[in-house]
Amino acid sequence: MPLIPEEPQIHESAQGPRVTPATGRTAPTPRPVPGPRPAAHPRPGRPGPLRPAPPVQRTPHDVAVATPGPSVPAAPVAAAPAAAIPQIQLIPASAEGALDAAEEAVDLLLDSGRAPGDVLVITTGEQHPWAAHELSFGEASYWAQHDSGDDVFYADVAVASRAASRPVVVVAVNGGPDTAAADALPLAHARAGALLIVCGNPQQINTVLGAGV
Repeated sequence: MPLIPEEPQIHESAQGPRVTPATGRTAPTPRPVPGPRPAAHPRPGRPGPLRPAPPVQRTPHDVAVATPGPSVPAAPVAAAPAAAIPQIQLIPASAEGALDAAEEAVDLLLDSGRAPGDVLVITTGEQHPWAAHELSFGEASYWAQHDSGDDVFYADVAVASRAASRPVVVVAVNGGPDTAAADALPLAHARAGALLIVCGNPQQINTVLGAGV
């Protein structure tokens, strides 16, 4: 009789952990499960390549490369003043024909692809017919056309200082006081973003341009 209880005790100690956990004790079974499962999950996720990636992403080196970068913006800053200097074209014309020459220059600009809103025309003598027509409706309507920027704008030198800068400015030296050209050309030069076209007497224009325009 004492031998019988001893036998089950021996079998429980040796074979118990091997047989009973496979059927009854589920706790030992999850031990092998978590091992292969986390190994299986990292495989689809491929953490292996991600771990070597951090050494590739060396933020200190990137920051060091970015620090010398600010020196690059200095180049466009230096180029800005060069872009502010417009090209000057001279079209010889008499005072009587300067306005017609300016009209032909505007037509060529529009035909070449320039937008009408890119062009400002300044006259030194008689007003352009368009300006006289628009001013007949009042200055508010006249300057509203300027502010819309949809079309070529014509201004007399007396009011041209109120006009905003445009890529192309055309000056018709069509008479006016002796100081009209001297006032119009520096103003037009300051308003022109890319191109300044002057129609008039070449000697008179060169004198003004040589005076510091």
